[in-house]
Amino acid sequence: MSASVAVGLIGAGWIGRFHGESVALRISGTRLVAVADPAPGAAASLIERVSPDARAYTDALELITDPTVEAVLISTPASTHTDLVVAAAEAGKHVFCEKPMALTLEDADRAIGACAANNVALQVGFNRRFAADFTAAHDVITAGGIGTPQLLRSLTRDPGITADVASRVKPWTIFNETLIHDFDALLWLNPGARVVEVFAQADALIHPQYKEQGYLDTSMVQLRFDNGALASAEANFQATYGYDVRGEVFGSGGMVSAGEVTRTAMRHYSSPGVLADTPRVNIELFHDAYVAQLVHFADCILSGRAPSVDGLDARNALEIALAAKESVETGLPVSLLAVPQ
Repeated sequence: MSASVAVGLIGAGWIGRFHGESVALRISGTRLVAVADPAPGAAASLIERVSPDARAYTDALELITDPTVEAVLISTPASTHTDLVVAAAEAGKHVFCEKPMALTLEDADRAIGACAANNVALQVGFNRRFAADFTAAHDVITAGGIGTPQLLRSLTRDPGITADVASRVKPWTIFNETLIHDFDALLWLNPGARVVEVFAQADALIHPQYKEQGYLDTSMVQLRFDNGALASAEANFQATYGYDVRGEVFGSGGMVSAGEVTRTAMRHYSSPGVLADTPRVNIELFHDAYVAQLVHFADCILSGRAPSVDGLDARNALEIALAAKESVETGLPVSLLAVPQ
């Protein structure tokens, strides 16, 4: 293997384009050698901008079997993730997969098993672990700086969703693709503990006309850990002021918090009031974290180390997401005590 990793990108949508740009232009340890997307011209358009010598495919499996590709970056719709992870692993390619890695625990186990059997690295895109403030909070907690975690909170608020987009949102997206970030963050910020009970409430408050088809835009989830800690995770798709992600852990010896609703400390004081530099999308708020997670992926491949956020982490967060779905459906708390880790 060379001093840089030859990466093939599968999926040239908005997040895929950002990852492709990072691989090609922002990270010294990676090269973008191929892009696959079924949409006519999507792969070629990205390649033309950032890596003119890369190859364009419409078939992901052709990219996976390309002998020059050493690692595969998957940023396709969630329902395709597991099969692509397995195909890449069986072809001997290292895998970075956007969350969720799978939509069932059986598929999560299939993805984990394929990567283990073929001795390839598997990293999942939980970018908050690579944000400087969240990393600092985690380091304080693991060093004993707040004592034993007792109360935890994590939230995600997206800056608006149109009726057209809401009509196309897959059922349970709020748990599987939004709050799954919060579930992972809460597990990470309570090291060594596992969730034993989940109680969730959710509704369609912004576009109620789509609730019958499974659309939900507002949720509050309560978690109980086996070390006694209690946590809440909340999400909403109508933060009119901008993209908002925060976390907090209160412990027996103190508290840490992470997350800001602005990119900088700049404030503009004028006649309309006080204005701040508020990001509208996640790749603005978490720009550096999105890049840092791919730097970590490349470093792990080049050094032979295991990624710090892997398939088991993805499975653990998915387990909570699936329990939240069940809780909404039944109106009751869901116990995870019987689920093996």
